[in-house]
Order: sequence, then C-alpha cells, then structure tokens
Amino acid sequence: MKVVLASASPARLATLRAAGIEPEVIVSGVDESRVQSRDPANLAAALAQLKCRAVAVSRPDDLVVGCDSVLAFEGEILGKPASAAEAVSRWRRMRGRSGVLHSGHCVRLGTEELVDSASTVVHFADVTDAEIEAYVATGEPLLVAGAFTIDGLGGAFVRAIEGDHHTVVGISLPLLRDLVGDLGIVWTDLWNRRP
Repeated sequence: MKVVLASASPARLATLRAAGIEPEVIVSGVDESRVQSRDPANLAAALAQLKCRAVAVSRPDDLVVGCDSVLAFEGEILGKPASAAEAVSRWRRMRGRSGVLHSGHCVRLGTEELVDSASTVVHFADVTDAEIEAYVATGEPLLVAGAFTIDGLGGAFVRAIEGDHHTVVGISLPLLRDLVGDLGIVWTDLWNRRP
C-alpha cells in the first residue's frame, strides 16, 4: 500500500522514514486561515483534515496522512511566528515556562477517514536573551508551530516533555498506528523501508 504524507515537514518525513515507512510527499497547499477554532486540539485536527482531504482527492487508492500542530500557551494558540521579532517575543514569554503542543492527524483511504489529535506538555528551558536571538537568527523557529523544534537546534531549549515525543515532532507514531489500525491496516504492513 502506498502511503502519502500531505505535509512539507521534513521532521514528519524523517520520523516516518525512521519508523520504516517511505511515504510519497505531496504538499496540500491549502489556505490554513480558512480554519478557525478556539480549541487548540480541535484546530490542529481540523487543519490536518483539511490538508489530508486536499491531497486525497487525487489519491483515492492510497493511504493519505495529514498532520498539523499548534502550541497552546497561556490560553493562546500559537502557530508559526509571522516574523523574527514575533519569534523573539514569543520565546521571551515561553522561557522557563510550559505549553501544550497539539498535533492533529487525519488518515484517509478511499472514502474512509479518521481524525484525532495527540497532546504533549513541553517544558521550556530558561534560555538567555542571547540564546533566543541566536536561535531565531537561524530561521528555524519561523518554520514551525510554537517557534521551536525538539529534533533540531531548538532541542537544547526544551527542558522536558510529558507525553509522546513524536507528538512534539508533529506526527505521533502511536496515534497514527491506532488510526490506521482502525482502518483495518496492520502497522507492520506499511513498512517498506529498513531504518
């Protein structure tokens, strides 16, 4: 069975590859601003569904996987920062504190579709202003929800997590396994690559 990843995220692709799955990547190109929700888990799931459906239209015989992530911090939903100044400001607020990263997942095969989200608490390190400036200058925080990565340069600025670390990367392997299982697909049947 062909797996199609409806995401431009290199971290999601690397996670699937490390798990033995070599997906085809098709970026949905959807307008994410069309989706609104005050609930971060619902927003992440709705965005994942939007991406999945956009790609599944042209791939009805394949297993299409859509994902999206948002960070809930102090009652605010944070996606990708719009500018370096916003990323710096956000990190100054987040340092030494905690937020919840929500990753929405949607899987579709033919007309069958399942949607869910996974959440993980992220505890940020008490980074200095100089570290924040240097991190934002790399450009990495501008590309990801919450302005941080756990699998890249930002990994040193995450003190701890409570939950599945894959959720913070943006694709929860345990949740994805459950979803495809509910579609009647055996996880190990998706392995087409040896790590």
